Order: sequence, then structure tokens, then C-alpha cells
Amino acid sequence: MPGVEVKVEGLTKSFGRANIWSDVTLTLPPGEVSVLLGPSGTGKSVFLKSLIGLLKPEKGSIVIHDTDLVRCSENRLYEIRKLFGVLFQDGALFGSMNLYDNIAFPLREHTKKSEAEIRDIVAEKMDMVGLKGDENKLPGEISGGMRKRAGLARALVLDPEIILFDEPDSGLDPVRTAYLNQLIIDLNAQTDATFLIVTHDINTAQTVPDNIGMLYRKHLAMFGPREVLLTSEDPVVAQFLNGRRQGPIGMSEEKDTAQAAREMAEVDELSGLPPIKPQLEATAGLPERKAVGRRQQRVAEMLHTLPPAAQEAIRRSQAESGQAAPQPARRQAVGAAPYGRPDAPADAPTQSIPRVQDAPLGQPLPSQNAPQDAPQNPQQPPTGRAPGGPSSGPGRHRYR
Repeated sequence: MPGVEVKVEGLTKSFGRANIWSDVTLTLPPGEVSVLLGPSGTGKSVFLKSLIGLLKPEKGSIVIHDTDLVRCSENRLYEIRKLFGVLFQDGALFGSMNLYDNIAFPLREHTKKSEAEIRDIVAEKMDMVGLKGDENKLPGEISGGMRKRAGLARALVLDPEIILFDEPDSGLDPVRTAYLNQLIIDLNAQTDATFLIVTHDINTAQTVPDNIGMLYRKHLAMFGPREVLLTSEDPVVAQFLNGRRQGPIGMSEEKDTAQAAREMAEVDELSGLPPIKPQLEATAGLPERKAVGRRQQRVAEMLHTLPPAAQEAIRRSQAESGQAAPQPARRQAVGAAPYGRPDAPADAPTQSIPRVQDAPLGQPLPSQNAPQDAPQNPQQPPTGRAPGGPSSGPGRHRYR
């Protein structure tokens, strides 16, 4: 079965007098991969912990299956948490347990399955993440990348509908990061679960997600389909996604106005938008990612609202990838308005997508699930536009 929609509205979190972020509003589309970006210290990991009820926000709501996690009972929260799988930054494995027992732990804790059933499930998930044959190794005997994959296998054993990744690429070299990114796309193709990834890796942000969000200055600066943010002219978003020094973000998160103005003058001299990097596709033999078509439809609906340069860049990307631009349908886009304001909310209806049998990474699925040819490279829709930078104030630019 496909993943579930996660609706976040007006969420505010503080620790004592220190406000972390305020009025965060977004919708994670079901079955799609979303990425949350932002400078260090902006509360991205705090947002993940709030989603699963480990931290309680002071205001706002998090709605999953018609249940508000901020206000529900502890018993109901315990049940909702079973929908989640979480990959923590360091894997969070039990050091005294071998990999098999680490991965089997949630099944023994939350189900009444027999050891034979647990053995089959653990073997399947370890094979999916490329750890077959490493069952008896301890966490201290394997590399950091293997620990992350073991943590991912453990996050998958309950077949979660929502999977959260807290900086899965931290501490990994570029080659292992590339393998992990492909693994995430392949898992999404097989499970159609809802993914949310917190990362600082620009290549991951440009090539993996269907949707991108960014926290900045204690607010959600922008959230929407990848095409919209990758072609955004918003100074904060453009600076971060292009990994450049020129822009409002400084070493202490925010630069003084004069320095930012000087550096932005340098950026103005650059011509045009950078090309949109193609999104990763699932490995040949795996099912086509249904999220791609849903996102492309949203993009088509909002394309006319974007600046001409962004429209041109998106159409050029579609042409280079051989995609036919989808025709807009009458439905709202998923996402949040500038700075997370709920004045441009939308709940996009989604197609019902049957869950397919999981298969090992890179291996074809059984014949009853006839594999598609290599999935098309998707284009996604816009959902919200952020203010033009620290001095612009909320609502300067917005897309609906």
C-alpha cells in the first residue's frame, strides 16, 4: 500500500525562551520523497523528532490518518508511531547485539511473529540493503556506511508507511553517498512509502527528492516540488541549493545588510539559471516510481505562475530528458505558502498505488509484477514561494 499524507500546520517549537522555528506549515505528499534543508542549527532534526512525537510542539498540529499527534493520547501516539521507520544519524544500533538481533528488535518488540517469520523478514531486509551474510557481525566490527544500512534495514522491518532519514549521508564518502541515494530511490520504488530526508548534501538535494523544503531564520522559507526550488530566484534558496558564498546566509546564519548587498551584486552578474540536474531513476527491473507522475502533474498545474526564466529551465529539462510535459488538471497543489503561512495550502488527491513485493536492490521483481522499463525522470510542481531574503519580510513573493 502507498505511504500516507502528513499534514503539518502552524507548528511552533521552543526550548525555554529559545524559539527553534515558528508557524511551519507543509504537506508531505503520500508516497513521495521529500528533503528538508537549512543551515546548521535551524532545527531540522528537531522537526523530525516532533513528527514522531518525541518532542511536543507548543502550537500547531501534525495530522496523520485523521489523528493530531500533538493532542492525541499516549496510547494513540504509540500506535501511530508504528507507521514510522527512522534512520538516525549514526544508525543508533545496540552495540552488544549483532546486526541480525538489531534488525529483528522491532519485530520482537511490536509483533507476535514467530522466530521463523522474523528470520525471513530480517533476511529479506538485509538483502535489500546489501548486508546479506553480515548477520553475525557487531556494530563495532563494520564501517559507518554499513551501520547506516543496518539502521535502514531495521527501519524497514515493520513495513512502515513513513520513513524518516536524519542526515543519512553524514560521515560517508561521495561514493557511498551515491550508493545510498540510489538505495533510497529503489526502496521508494518498491514500497511507495512517504520519505522525508534531512541532509546538507547538495547533490542529494538536487537529484533524489520529489519535493524540497528549507528552514531559515526560524521559519519554513519554502516547500514544493524540486523543479520549483531548483529554479527559484529567492536569494536564500538559490544560495543554499547552489552551495555558494554569495547570498544572505553567512557563517553565523545571517550576514549584515551591506555585505549581503555586495555579494548579491556579484550574483546578479551571473547569467541565467543553472540547469536542473536529472532526478535519479530506480534501478532497471524495479517498478516505476508512481510519485514521479503525481509530481509532474502538480508542476504542470503551476508552471504558468513561475517566472519566465524558471518556466524555460523546466521545459528545457523536460525536453532534455525526453519527457512530454503533462497537461494541467484541476486540482490544488501540495505545499506551503511563503514562510510557512497557510494562505496557499493544498491537498492534492493522489492515485491509489498497489504495494509491490520488495525485491533485492538491482534484482528484477517476480514475473507477476511485470517490471516497467526504466522509469521516466520526473518533474515536480510548485507549492510555495519564500520571501526574498532577510530584509524582504514575509509574503514578498508567493505562488499559489
